[in-house]
Amino acid sequence: MSESILIGIVSVIVLGIGAQWLAWRLRIPSILLLLVVGFTAGPVTGLLAPESLQGDWLFAFVSLSIGIILFEGGLSLRISELREIGAAVLNLITIGVLVTWALAGIAAYYLLGFNPPMSALTGAIVTVTGPTVIVPLLRHVRPKGRISKIAKWEGITIDPVGAVLAVLVLETILLIQGAEGSNLSEAVIHAIKGLMLTIATSVGIGVIGAGFLVIVLYRRLVPDFLRTSVALMLVVGTFALSNALQAESGLLEVTLMGIILANQKFVDVRRIIEFKEDLQVLLIASLFILLSARLDLAALQLITWHSAVFLAILIVVVRPIAVFFSTQPTKLDMKEKIFLSWLAPRGIVAAAVSSLFAFRLEAIYPEAAAELVPLIFLVIVGTVAIYGLTISPIARYLGLADPNPQGVLILGAHPWARQLGKSIRDLGFKVMMIDTNPRNIRFAGQMNLDAVVANALSEAVLDELDLSGLGKMLALTPNDEINSLATLNFLEIFESTEVYQLAVGHGKADDHVMVASHLRGNVLFGGQNFTTLTEQYNDGAKLQTFEITAETSFEDIMKSYDDSALPLVLARGGDLLVSSEDTPLTPAEGDRIVLFVQSQEKEKARVEVETFDQLLMRAHVLDLDKEAEFSEVARQASALLATRLPISADKLATGFLEGARFGAAPIANGFAIPHFRLPGIADPELVLVRCKEPSRIDFEEGFEMDDDKPTLVNGFFFLVSPQSSPGTHLRVLAQLAGRIDDDDFLDSWMGAPDHQRVKETLIAPGRYVSVDLSDTDELGLVGSRIEEASLPNDSFIALVGRGGELVAADPGMVLRESDRVTIVGKPDTIARLAQRAGRSSNR
Repeated sequence: MSESILIGIVSVIVLGIGAQWLAWRLRIPSILLLLVVGFTAGPVTGLLAPESLQGDWLFAFVSLSIGIILFEGGLSLRISELREIGAAVLNLITIGVLVTWALAGIAAYYLLGFNPPMSALTGAIVTVTGPTVIVPLLRHVRPKGRISKIAKWEGITIDPVGAVLAVLVLETILLIQGAEGSNLSEAVIHAIKGLMLTIATSVGIGVIGAGFLVIVLYRRLVPDFLRTSVALMLVVGTFALSNALQAESGLLEVTLMGIILANQKFVDVRRIIEFKEDLQVLLIASLFILLSARLDLAALQLITWHSAVFLAILIVVVRPIAVFFSTQPTKLDMKEKIFLSWLAPRGIVAAAVSSLFAFRLEAIYPEAAAELVPLIFLVIVGTVAIYGLTISPIARYLGLADPNPQGVLILGAHPWARQLGKSIRDLGFKVMMIDTNPRNIRFAGQMNLDAVVANALSEAVLDELDLSGLGKMLALTPNDEINSLATLNFLEIFESTEVYQLAVGHGKADDHVMVASHLRGNVLFGGQNFTTLTEQYNDGAKLQTFEITAETSFEDIMKSYDDSALPLVLARGGDLLVSSEDTPLTPAEGDRIVLFVQSQEKEKARVEVETFDQLLMRAHVLDLDKEAEFSEVARQASALLATRLPISADKLATGFLEGARFGAAPIANGFAIPHFRLPGIADPELVLVRCKEPSRIDFEEGFEMDDDKPTLVNGFFFLVSPQSSPGTHLRVLAQLAGRIDDDDFLDSWMGAPDHQRVKETLIAPGRYVSVDLSDTDELGLVGSRIEEASLPNDSFIALVGRGGELVAADPGMVLRESDRVTIVGKPDTIARLAQRAGRSSNR
């Protein structure tokens, strides 16, 4: 007996996950395959005996699973989206539900021959649609603008609303049939009371549960490895409590709990979302297998042409009328209304509710109860198949989806990826950049690129991003594994021929052959990898766009760069072509092409200066008020660097100490420069340490000195650079050494009254001007945002001092009259700005 139970459990898991994988490979809705596999495993072959899939245990499992699925759906909803779509969503889940209930009930009464109670119950069950079907369809279609958000919100929130409605109808039927003397008016009053109790219970427990979880996570009362488990515990616990207090209120409660958690700002719930995504896949697979395996072969005989007509009326009559009544007072245009009218596939909630209700109604309406489950399963299969096969061409016909999207999603927003995104945007194509590093995203935003902090490996990212107009993905991160996994994740959205990644490896052009082709995207740029491209970019290479004309051929352009230029992308009419190993670009007259070209010496010098300026702007500053040992200083500096680098402070400190013992911490003019290079990072990082009381350093600590006597040190410059960019590392060291050698540097360094002026001492002479806005505002900066400041294109506000403190010069910061700003740029530009401000540069 135990072996048969074990085989049954394993069969459900294997068949469910296997069916979803096969559906992914065949690019068909997974629900269709799950229903077929479940029916085959149940009544057809007997692998899962239908008689063993009866009883309260199954429905308790089904109810709890749906609760977890709806909680995960709630986690994907953002309240901020309701500013634009709130009215439409509210109407669809209220007016739309009532209209669907009424019309579907009438159709069931006249077409299927159901009695009025069963007709009302059938109409209530088919009001639900479901995120498990709608969300995958939206990913495939990628409709433009607000319509995608409306459909997602409706699909997730209508499930608990429809389920509660169906439960109230069922309870009314049971009350009328079971309680002697009960009439319709008493049953209606009972239903209204039940509705009020359901709302109150759901809201109360949902708010308390979400608040308790936020407090637990915010105060770190549980370790990291238990965070998702505790979250799951609270979800199922509050779900059960809500259901115990008010029947079937748990579905609404967990949905609200998910929405609250997704929109609070106190704790990060991304790990919880990712865990629930994996759990949702298993639950959906198991539910559809179990519910379809319960069907009896004889039940199929109950499906008649009346059932098919009922399905057709739901699709072509009921849904359009419900949508048009619901959206009449909104600002949706006719095309958007038509799109919503053709998107109402039923899913797991309808299947589960019908199975549960049929079980409870067998004693009252045996014939109608027997017909209910096969009818609802027909509705599920029919709506999923019809909407799934037709919604994409309809969206394109309505102009709500691009038939040939050419926009680009770029994974990774490091410096040269940002330049590529800008070049593609300047060619006239939509660009979106995602990165887990907020600083990279901020810099991309400064270039007016659409950039979002997101994890490309999360399932939720497919729903959270507006991918309309995007048809290609370029994975450009330094991590080969992330690139490969991200391309697999986005194969659900983009065609396999439009998913690209950098070559795998750190130097050999053919390293990428170690990864099977089906486990990666198309290899970009002739097999170039991140290390090679980043090193070239840091050494002064740049991205430049050329137009191919009769006078200037592609061959001429390549010859001018000694055939060293690397083709990246090409615009031909309305199409964007990407250079890959399998499909190299063949430019023709009229094309515009973006090349990765080596810069000339003047350009390399400019890049060097700008790279150092950016490094200096984000550098940490640490003041030491008393003498300290080098090891202690290294630990303090490493702790600051660890906030920005993917390595612990202890390992960084060890790197500096070991480097010092081998001469990687030279001392010049009273300043030490501990440094080393680190693999796996894209940009250098720096910590400036000023010793207000000169520190005495012993030679035994490993410093490179002219003699073996202790020396006094006035400051340290702790530098970490990418392993792949030795040239950048050496140039930064040269820039630091060059400033230290200046005659006035020590006095300026020691006399700087604040961290802003400390950094200014290291900026090259003539490249900056400081303006105290309390004295003058000749440049018109007070009251304006930094990103809107009226400055020449080759200058920017690098530092802002406020109240004696150095604050981050974020693009959205509004400058105040009391601020002191440091503007960096080309010497001639700075000279003009200084003259306008009545200041001299470098003061």
